[in-house]
Amino acid sequence: MRNAERRNGAGRPPGTRRRGLPLERLYRQLFNPQLFLMAYGRIYANKGAMTPGVTGETVDGMSLEKIDAIIGRLRAETYRWTPVRRTYIPKKNGKKLPLGLPTWSDKLVAEVVRLLLEAYYDVQFSRHSHGFRPGRGCHTALNEVVEVWKGTHWFVEGDISDCFGSLDHEVMLALLGEKIHDGRFLRLIRQMLKAGYLEDWRWEATLSGAPQGGVASPILSNIYLDRLDQFVEQHLLPNYNRGRLRRRSGEYWRVEARIKRASQRGDKAAVRALRQQLRRLPSADPDDPDYRRLRYIRYADDWLLGFAGPKREALEIKERMKEFLHDQLKLELSESKTLITHAASQAARFLGYELRTQLADTKITRGRRAVNGCIGLYVPRDVIRKRCALYMKRGKPAFRGVLIRYQDFSIHRLQDGSPTQGDRPNARRTTDVHAGHSQAQ
Repeated sequence: MRNAERRNGAGRPPGTRRRGLPLERLYRQLFNPQLFLMAYGRIYANKGAMTPGVTGETVDGMSLEKIDAIIGRLRAETYRWTPVRRTYIPKKNGKKLPLGLPTWSDKLVAEVVRLLLEAYYDVQFSRHSHGFRPGRGCHTALNEVVEVWKGTHWFVEGDISDCFGSLDHEVMLALLGEKIHDGRFLRLIRQMLKAGYLEDWRWEATLSGAPQGGVASPILSNIYLDRLDQFVEQHLLPNYNRGRLRRRSGEYWRVEARIKRASQRGDKAAVRALRQQLRRLPSADPDDPDYRRLRYIRYADDWLLGFAGPKREALEIKERMKEFLHDQLKLELSESKTLITHAASQAARFLGYELRTQLADTKITRGRRAVNGCIGLYVPRDVIRKRCALYMKRGKPAFRGVLIRYQDFSIHRLQDGSPTQGDRPNARRTTDVHAGHSQAQ
């Protein structure tokens, strides 16, 4: 197993992968049994490992003989992907999301493919990409926004309509072909994308998109959307970032000068009043035409831009993103979810949080306003109301006398207020409560 992890470099040393040199003879890495063992170790404990596809095959009955049989078919180029079994899962907005359930053998081969692609591509991905990557996730994305995006005036929220179901297969294969010079491996990927799905036992073709529920779909979508990251980094960020510092506010400088003169006169009351006035003024000119800052982050198909500048330029940035996605990647932005939000007076939604630029002239640390311009993360009010509704009745906290016999841990774990089979009343707690009740009487 350790040998497989050490050799899982997609056939090239790390320095070569970072330079982005082409990858050749990748298909023969699929003949390595240790890679299949490593793939098995990563996915056998998943919840879906025992969920059957169209053939009923699951992780149960896995053996080295099965791995050898799969490798034999790959070596002879006779391996064929089985159509996935389509099912639907409910979404928060009431709609249903189609989900594909592949067979166990396809999951195993797809995991090996994912390991090979991730080993080669992940070091080349943008640092602004956080979704479906080792060592990165929602927390690293939100932490970057909080730590770096100070002074943002406008948020441009981006949402791609049915992103994973709309990925163009020809564009995907063209992007893979730029770096992977191995026809057999590309042919295997094409067959995986074109395998189709079964719904009500009828086969339907997959004309676009990555397989929903597929093991290799996250890395394929990141390879596809990495072209968007490159466009932002190579074109938008250089064009909309200028100036080292904002010029100093003239009014702020004049009040500072008045404070200095009042201090020299010994007029403490005037100094105190002028300092209160100074705290309500920005120290730098927020409308400086020679200063712009554009920042970008992406998690899977959700992306967010933070811009310090006028709204008309934020509108230009949104249109350029829309045109690039349509012309180059054949994707469409959701008009209802792609918004331009004023960072100080409104909130942008990203990864389940509301983002706002904080303004508080009264929070002083070491003689300076500590939070002005910093990004704050807030739990949305509708999420709070939905959570509180579980414990309320007619707008007030609900009385649940049945829970008085249960331990604190059980009460905290229950969300609907109904005891479960694993929860048992705490006899000592019940005795103490009744004893206290008797004493009160």
